[in-house]
Amino acid sequence: MKGRRRPEVAKRLRWIHDQLAAAYGPQHWWPAKTPFEVILGAYLTQNTAWKAVERSLANLRAAGALTVEGLRALPLEDLRRCIQPSGFYTRKAAALKAFVAMLDEEFGGSLKALAATPPAGLRDRLLALPGVGPETADAILLYALGHVVPVADEYLRRIAERHRLQEVASGSKSYGALVELTREAFADDPRDTHARLFNEFHALTVAVGKAHCRRTAQCEGCPLAGDLRYAK
Repeated sequence: MKGRRRPEVAKRLRWIHDQLAAAYGPQHWWPAKTPFEVILGAYLTQNTAWKAVERSLANLRAAGALTVEGLRALPLEDLRRCIQPSGFYTRKAAALKAFVAMLDEEFGGSLKALAATPPAGLRDRLLALPGVGPETADAILLYALGHVVPVADEYLRRIAERHRLQEVASGSKSYGALVELTREAFADDPRDTHARLFNEFHALTVAVGKAHCRRTAQCEGCPLAGDLRYAK
């Protein structure tokens, strides 16, 4: 990105969104029926494929634990067993129990009360919990609690690296830079559309990431292939 002005890069990122939206259409993400199910998915999807998460959620559904009340009542050993398909189940089970304990102690067990907290302070509180990094916190804020927060995942990082959108392509600095670049890319839209746009953009980067921007790039047929000429 050396020598290129940031507004030009933000404009290219918005072009990427528009190309993906035209190619894939509305994504209707997150794939969950309730805000709490979104939160469960955000924890469970760390370092694993979504199909594994679906198996874990099915186990939790069978155990009656897709609600705050159900997860609270589920013994820790049973929770570990339910989420085993997602991997790292000992750590993830403890993290989920810690989230519910925080919700009970500080917000009366209410997700509505949690969502009513200003997002900056709420993000810091989520990041203080075990098993919650920036991407997980932002996914919870955006998809479960309805806050206007971009999510920058590994797929977006790959796109940024391969299309030369930013100089820093890995690490925590990259995450924050991608979040700010995403905000800038959508800055011209009315604020009340931002949550929907951030929601769709994240989902669209997942779609193109699974199809093309894998660990080894599969650029043939990718709707973003036309942008690669700017990445040289």
